[in-house]
Amino acid sequence: MAADRKQIEAKVIEIIADQLARDKEQISGASDIANDLGADSLDLAELMIAFEENFDIDIDEDKVGEISTVNDVVDQICKVLDSNE
Repeated sequence: MAADRKQIEAKVIEIIADQLARDKEQISGASDIANDLGADSLDLAELMIAFEENFDIDIDEDKVGEISTVNDVVDQICKVLDSNE
C-alpha cells in the first residue's frame, strides 16, 4: 500500500481541519464529522471531493452515505486504495 493507515488518517484529519476551520487537535478517528465537527451536507460534499483529489481515488456515491466518522473516511480510503493496487 502506498500509504499506511496512520498516514492516511493524519492526512484526512488535516483535510477536515482545513475545510472546516478546526484545530487538528480537536479531531480524532472517533469524531463524527457532522455531529462533533459541525459539517453540513455541503461541507460533506466538499470534503469527499477533497479526499478524492488528495488521494487520487473515486469514492463510490453509495459508500458516502455510510461515512459519518473520521475512521469511516479512513476505512473507505484504505479500501479503495487496496482495491486499486
